[in-house]
Parts: sequence; structure tokens; C-alpha cells
Amino acid sequence: MSLKWNPKDPDAKLDYSIDWSRFLGSETISAVSWFIDDAEGVKTAASAVTTINGLTFEGGTNSNTVALAIFSGGTNNTAYTVTCAITFGSDQLVSERKIKLPIREQ
Repeated sequence: MSLKWNPKDPDAKLDYSIDWSRFLGSETISAVSWFIDDAEGVKTAASAVTTINGLTFEGGTNSNTVALAIFSGGTNNTAYTVTCAITFGSDQLVSERKIKLPIREQ
């Protein structure tokens, strides 16, 4: 299942989040990793201030149940695929969600 965030202007620097609380139940997030698909569609790890295919991952934070990422840049009329992977629970399980981030001049 792919989620979709609201469009971002290429000149804007905005934060986007995923609330994992319904999925996690009583578990909590222990780590979050972010990825952006490159121009060939390859899922590429994003660390703080990484630009992939024109979209910049500025950094991220997380609470026990919400993962947050900050993005800037991006190419107008492009829909980026961003992946959020969380590690959670005492068994250090991993789950991920793909999200579309459309870039549109506003």
C-alpha cells in the first residue's frame, strides 16, 4: 500500500510525517530510516542533507509512534517515492511504508 503526501513547492522546505500508532499497538519505534527512489527507481538511503534525484532529505526525527522527515527542493511536476522504514519492539522488527511526494509549483 502506498500513501500520498500533499504536494510540495520546489522552493519550500517542509516536514512530513507518518503516524505508526495504529500499526504499532503497544510497541514503540526505536529507529527510523528514510529512502528516496533515484532516477532509475532504485531505493536509495537518505541521511541528513542528502540530495537524490533533485529532492533533498534535510533530516528526520521520531517519537515513540511518529516518524518525521524534512524535505526541500525537488523537480516541478515530479512525484517522488519516499520510503520510511521503522525498527520497533523488543525483537527489533522492521516494517516500511512507501509514500508519494508530488512536487508542484504553487
